[in-house]
Amino acid sequence: MSTLQEKIDAHPVERLAGIRRGIEKEGLRVLPSGDLALTPHPLALGSALTHPHITTDYSESQIELITGPHHGVQDCLDELTEVHQFVLRTLREPGDERLWVSSMPCRLPTDETIPLARYGSSNIGRTKSVYRMGLGHRYGRRMQTICGIHYNWSMPGVTSEQYFGLIRNFRRQAFVLLYLFGASPALGPCFAQGRPHALQRLSEQALYLPHATSLRMGSLGYQSDAQATLAVSYNSLQGYADSLHEALMRPYPAYEAVGVRNPGGDYNQLGTSLLQIENEFYGTIRPKRVIQPGERPLHALRERGVEYVEVRLMDLDPFVSVGITAETMRLLDVFLLHCLLSDSPPDTPQEITEIKYNQHLTAARGREPGLRLLRQGRSVPLVDWAAQVLAECAPLAAALDATHHSRDYSTALAQARSTLADATQTPSARVLAQMAEQHDNSFTGFTQHQSALARDALLAQPWSAAQQARSMAEVEASLAAQKAIEGADTLDFEVWRQQYMAAQGLG
Repeated sequence: MSTLQEKIDAHPVERLAGIRRGIEKEGLRVLPSGDLALTPHPLALGSALTHPHITTDYSESQIELITGPHHGVQDCLDELTEVHQFVLRTLREPGDERLWVSSMPCRLPTDETIPLARYGSSNIGRTKSVYRMGLGHRYGRRMQTICGIHYNWSMPGVTSEQYFGLIRNFRRQAFVLLYLFGASPALGPCFAQGRPHALQRLSEQALYLPHATSLRMGSLGYQSDAQATLAVSYNSLQGYADSLHEALMRPYPAYEAVGVRNPGGDYNQLGTSLLQIENEFYGTIRPKRVIQPGERPLHALRERGVEYVEVRLMDLDPFVSVGITAETMRLLDVFLLHCLLSDSPPDTPQEITEIKYNQHLTAARGREPGLRLLRQGRSVPLVDWAAQVLAECAPLAAALDATHHSRDYSTALAQARSTLADATQTPSARVLAQMAEQHDNSFTGFTQHQSALARDALLAQPWSAAQQARSMAEVEASLAAQKAIEGADTLDFEVWRQQYMAAQGLG
């Protein structure tokens, strides 16, 4: 069996230089008051269905900003910054809206008032909206307003089998990232209204847990009792695909009771199975493949294998104008390379249970002194286990530094080790400290202030005529593309829906 160093040495510079990363960042549009903006997705931003960089996630009020894949960390960040600049310049006009910089939402209206994202009259556009209607029926709309950053990562020459090895190791060690980068230790009281929870009252304006790292990734975040019945294995592409296929086809009584359509004929959801579509399956990391028009993601994976992984557990960093730093991205690169090159034994049902336990414990109590996690049935201190993982990352950081002729990766790793040793440096601790020192422990007050700082910093950056022209050209092209899709539809929507949801489309 090769050592980690031997595996590093076996990767030529071209492969390490070939690592590509891209970002998908969600953020709520809010009013200066800190309330959710209930206006439609601005037409001036283009079509949410077809724009390559600006779309919506669950709600009309929830913008998602997307970069392309980049070989350079700074190039990726520069693109994310430019898209932010255009969006904020556009939002400034109608009602001085801004983007909420925390993962946990702003003040929300009643659940049914949160507006679902709309994508026009085409069959694929209507499918996306009906899917969101289904999510609202299944989990409530409030849960869907939680925001995060997804980090898409690939390296040339990696097989599907190797990507699944990476995924297994990532799931085992994801607690390290929750500790280092979790930034949602508190939330506004309206989010938890009517839901059972164990949060403590920090003030009239905030609920929290004193040692929480990421409430977004805990029991109040993206969780589902129905999906808790799924014990998806990541031991192979076939096993993973078969598990997902079964969940996509398995009738679920509670969703059957909701029905596909209501008595008036309007759609409640796309289907009545445990999962409507693949994206409904929640997880900290996903195997992905770019799909062709009208293709199901599971079909693409089965036909052409894993193309990249999507890391889904990163909170927005409320201290950073675009939600993530270059240093954090470099630490993610090192961490993912470690997950890829380290031995990755098959997972077991017992380990899958441990992984879930460790995630929830770290999310709720990660900074608690002496906190212990489960590792192969043994209780181990979180800090000791995390320190071991970060120590093993050192030669990988050195290899990436040599590839890029810098010290940036080792610097990022050194900062991570410093944060592990001093919990007050974590974003979650800094959020609570600043809420206490400057905002009378108000979650809304803190995030309003940080959101205004982020907007002002981005609007103050240079913006050229060429950038404006390029952004406007993308808007116009996206609107034309949506019209073309709508004009090309020939099938009745119900016929389209049945064909799209059919088992043969899954491969």
